[in-house]
Amino acid sequence: MNAVLDNFLVGVLLLASVGYAVYRLGPRTLKRRILQTISCAMAAAPAFFKLGRAAQKLDAASLGSAQGACGGCDNCGTESSSEPQSSSGEIKVPVEKIGRRA
Repeated sequence: MNAVLDNFLVGVLLLASVGYAVYRLGPRTLKRRILQTISCAMAAAPAFFKLGRAAQKLDAASLGSAQGACGGCDNCGTESSSEPQSSSGEIKVPVEKIGRRA
């Protein structure tokens, strides 16, 4: 019984490895289709798995919606140049803009 389980796990890991290699080395259109397929599968899963948020993120990634460099607000580099720049390298974020994670 252990040999069957071991072979199954090795097979799953090899399949995941090949899938990752195809995803990373393949053309962008293939990447988008893979992400869209995984997103649809996750969205169709029962609600108790709580995959809805991850499905939305994969769907956004499949559409190619680029986020800002930090992955956050899409507002990177759009500050007005009339504001004085801090030479200390600090980034000041107002407390009102910091959200809580659910």
